[in-house]
Amino acid sequence: VQLQASGGGLVQAGGSLRLSCAASGLIFSPNTMGWYRQAPGKQRELVAAITTGGSTNYADSVKGRFTISRDNAKNTVYLQMNSLKPDDTAVYYCNSKTTWSSSWGQGTLVTVSS
Repeated sequence: VQLQASGGGLVQAGGSLRLSCAASGLIFSPNTMGWYRQAPGKQRELVAAITTGGSTNYADSVKGRFTISRDNAKNTVYLQMNSLKPDDTAVYYCNSKTTWSSSWGQGTLVTVSS
């Protein structure tokens, strides 16, 4: 599966951005699609994930501010990010995972200025 992420950019603290990730190619179902992020000098961490059935999981640091959703017909996952903080600055990566595979997108940079 190929993953194409988009929607990153520069935003002021308190602002919002929406990331999108479109999957193409050989897509197996069920799968879990997720967003991870990696800030400079830090390890990559899970931000949010959503299963084919719609179950979601969020990092504690983004609960109540970020919302993950997916459109299975379009093979696309979204991350709505509100009330952004400078600590949210990172490269955001899209991931698609099944029980036997894991695929990554190219990453999109989110920069939150104070």
